[in-house]
Amino acid sequence: MPRQTIAPASAAALLATALAMPMTASATLPADNPFARPSTLPYQLPPLDQISDEHFAPGLEAGMAEQRKEVEAIARNPAAPTFENTIVALEKSGQLLARVSAVFSNLTASNTNPRLEEVQTEMAPKLAAHSDAIFLDAALFDRVQRLYQQRASLDELDAEAQRLLERYHTLFVRAGAQLSEADKAKLRKLNEEISTLTTQFRQTVLKGVNDAAVLVDSKEELAGLSQEQIAVAAEAAKKAGKEGKYLITLLNTTGQPPLAKLENRALRERIYRASIGRGWGGEFDTTGLIARIVKLRAERAALLGYEHHAAYVLEDATAKTPQAVNAMLAQLAPPAVANARKEAAAMQAIIDAQEQGEKSFQLQPWDWDFYAEQVRKAKYAFDESEVQPYFEMNRVLRDGVLYAAQQLHGITFKERKDLPTYHEDVLVFEVFNPDGSPLGLFMVDWYARSNKRGGAWMNSFVEQSRLLGTRPVVVNNLNIPKPPEGQPTLLTFDEVNTAFHEFGHALHGLFSDVQYPTFSGTNVPRDFVEYPSQYNEMWATEPRILANYAKHHRTGEPMPKALMDKVLAARKFNQGYATTEYLAAALLDQAFHQLPPQRTPAQADIEAFEAAALKAAGVDFYAVPPRYRSTYFSHIFSSPIGYSAGYYAYIWSEVLARDTEHWFKTHGGLTRANGDRLREKVLSRGFSVDALEQFRDFYGKDPDIGPLLEARGLTAGEE
Repeated sequence: MPRQTIAPASAAALLATALAMPMTASATLPADNPFARPSTLPYQLPPLDQISDEHFAPGLEAGMAEQRKEVEAIARNPAAPTFENTIVALEKSGQLLARVSAVFSNLTASNTNPRLEEVQTEMAPKLAAHSDAIFLDAALFDRVQRLYQQRASLDELDAEAQRLLERYHTLFVRAGAQLSEADKAKLRKLNEEISTLTTQFRQTVLKGVNDAAVLVDSKEELAGLSQEQIAVAAEAAKKAGKEGKYLITLLNTTGQPPLAKLENRALRERIYRASIGRGWGGEFDTTGLIARIVKLRAERAALLGYEHHAAYVLEDATAKTPQAVNAMLAQLAPPAVANARKEAAAMQAIIDAQEQGEKSFQLQPWDWDFYAEQVRKAKYAFDESEVQPYFEMNRVLRDGVLYAAQQLHGITFKERKDLPTYHEDVLVFEVFNPDGSPLGLFMVDWYARSNKRGGAWMNSFVEQSRLLGTRPVVVNNLNIPKPPEGQPTLLTFDEVNTAFHEFGHALHGLFSDVQYPTFSGTNVPRDFVEYPSQYNEMWATEPRILANYAKHHRTGEPMPKALMDKVLAARKFNQGYATTEYLAAALLDQAFHQLPPQRTPAQADIEAFEAAALKAAGVDFYAVPPRYRSTYFSHIFSSPIGYSAGYYAYIWSEVLARDTEHWFKTHGGLTRANGDRLREKVLSRGFSVDALEQFRDFYGKDPDIGPLLEARGLTAGEE
């Protein structure tokens, strides 16, 4: 998922502490530090081959010191405030800090190490304090407030500038600018501690998921896995010093891919229990961190005048209120669970037929994926192993993901092997507009690593801004197991879908065409940011696109039409499970964050709180655990804000995405004219226009939940 911050995700997002912190570093860097000057590489791509761990701490310190001086000059300017000397000056401030932070945030997520984790732990509270010092500075807020009060008479401002002024005022108020000095001091302490704790959570979860990998003694136990999957497990064991054995590494989700194939039920249970057991005690326990983070967030919300953290977060989202989120989730949960129970009954019937009499057993969570595959075979006459040979990673990327963008938007890609990367597995593509003019750089980092956080996401190294004269440099991260040298990387259909999803975020960043960095690309509300990515998934199964990339990795033969038809027909398969596991996590997020400080759970009560929350929401179906249990729910606990009280955003955005898919299907489908319309009205606008206004401008009316219900098989009478 894309990076976002509570403050504007740009130079303005890094405005900060300097005003309240003593000088601890020079505002200049030694000439041999690669961050000391703007990059001279194309698109200001950071010189990643020259940057070492030791460059980050001094770079961050110097960046904060430099921005302290810049912001001090703005706040203490004796001249009357103007849009240029206050708002534009803030947008231009902190460029050194932005350069360092962009690389640092990328590497700590995708290629971290103990030294970077030390710097991260050290710097998190300093950066939090740095931001507070800007937004809590009374003199600076006074200038913003005076401009805001004059906004109706500032005729020289265009619509984007007016919106920026209003946005700054909102951000200052939400950050606590109107608090008393005593309450500002309390807020600073809360923000610093939250930042420290969420950093600890992120690092602990990464260590915990690596530690929970399951060691298997013999190849026979892996019956059902493909030769490629077995080779990956053997390679992982070898790297862990267990040569001759097999290591099943885990993803940071409850479900694990091998569970769909493994015939050994005892091993399936071991893997499942290793997955759900992470963080509940032991060296990598996160329950204490969760209890403290939830309580501090609730206290911060109360200090800012909100009932709870969810009310604070959602006020600045498109949903606006917890009541709106609760209503949508409550509407979706009953049909989702009902469908999941039907799916479970179908699998139980298979178990009973195969395991006669006393040998039969009740379906358990570790059995679901295995028997779901058998239902898929029976219902659609294919399984994942038939499909994977047609999804070779390089072809999916070039002939699928990139080809779809070429067909829809007319953009072209040229691989740049001459540009530096942070890891040998990373690819770089230069992107060009239909007229051949340069657009930006797209980086691809799809392989899993033990020092890479779980999941999939998009990040920016450089954000687009006409004010700063910058074009975008974006990266997509996935976590696909890397096979041994010489073996093909064959993707599951879920991984293919994820690749298209993340590239939707990339397009949102690449197509950004705004003046001010605060509004650039994916710097939009959480419950809108997933809209372009979820919509982009539709091209994974668009017949023309699918036919172009779904080719056998050995023979090059296209996927047989009969198999392709089955893949398309099976898109609603298992949606009861998929929707329920997601909703369980989204509802758990709201349960934690819709509590006032005095009602937040203690460390010893986290597990009981989780169980009670799922039961109260009606999603406590034993066979379908949440996609994330509390102890490894990184989306909501691994950053000061992140997706906290916002994990619902995926399905809220999916309403818009499925409406857009419906629009395309009724307006000619994959055409350049349709692609140009989407780029003009949504993908290029960033947050320079209200999010729902963008959608209405494209779609022609308000969102409609109907296409979502149909896509997920949740309409009346659907199985």
